[in-house]
Amino acid sequence: MINETALLESPTLRGSVLARTDVLDRVKALSLLPDGMHVTTAMVASYFDVGLEAIKSLVKDHRTELEASGYQLLTGEELRSFKNLSGIQSRTRSLALFPRRAVLNIAMLLRDSDVARQVRVYLLDTEYLARTQPVEKPAPLDAAALDARIDQRITHVLGTTVVPMFNALIETSSEHRRELIALRAGVQRIEKRLRQHHTRLQRLESPRENRPLAGVMAAMDAMNGREFEEHIAELLRRDGCTDVVVQGGGRDRGIDITALTADGRRVVVQCKRFAPHLSITSPEVQKFLGAAKVLHDSEVALFVATCPFTRDALDIAAESGITAVHRRLVEEWSAGAALGVLE
Repeated sequence: MINETALLESPTLRGSVLARTDVLDRVKALSLLPDGMHVTTAMVASYFDVGLEAIKSLVKDHRTELEASGYQLLTGEELRSFKNLSGIQSRTRSLALFPRRAVLNIAMLLRDSDVARQVRVYLLDTEYLARTQPVEKPAPLDAAALDARIDQRITHVLGTTVVPMFNALIETSSEHRRELIALRAGVQRIEKRLRQHHTRLQRLESPRENRPLAGVMAAMDAMNGREFEEHIAELLRRDGCTDVVVQGGGRDRGIDITALTADGRRVVVQCKRFAPHLSITSPEVQKFLGAAKVLHDSEVALFVATCPFTRDALDIAAESGITAVHRRLVEEWSAGAALGVLE
């Protein structure tokens, strides 16, 4: 049986279980880029609750192994082509991409992460079941088989055409009756297995509570600061705000966007497109408070960030009338939910 120490130390053992990427979602939902296949370095760091440097260090030390798992660094024409195909808007000159197999590979290399440890626990449990469960009760299907997307028409043909054909042959043949019965039983087993696989596939693909909205935050994580400000400005317009102006630049006096609500209240917005593993701190909220209330005399002040706020920052925002729009709220707002303070 594979144990955790062996998994951490042996590239061969890690490679033998890379197909079991379904264990990632058992621990924590993994948001993907709009292409539905990859994540960035920042997204990997966010998934494992570690800093960017921890992931970059692993890539540096195990680059060959991770490239075999699908990791790639896009530049030049490859990067431009990927941006065009995926719809990502970013001015970065290089982009590291990790498919789910490479993320699982990271989980088997990353020692100082509780999320990575939990992934390894699920992975080892799944591997143990696969090795010990009787053939009559097969272990849950791995991701490679699920990703094949079983064609249900095969099941239909087997059940409505092939099996009845064997029935007719068995009734009319005496010489090969035993062989035909055996073949019919084999076809029926295949039909049953296909139905079981389809049921498991439907269960795994069904909606889960608290699962991040696919692609919403991934698209924003790929934006630069100006693109993020324009995105928030569009959300304000969508929700009925007028006179929406993106300030930007060094003379914005601490405010990125100004607007008026539908009922005429003055809105000021500070936008921070930070990596998801960072946090907005209380000094940043206090600085925005001064600009919003003193310099701009706002009635609605929004501090919008692609990362969490510290507890102290949230307390100061609540006490001073600042609306802290943290990562999850930005996700919901971008996906169509209304921002209550604007109504």
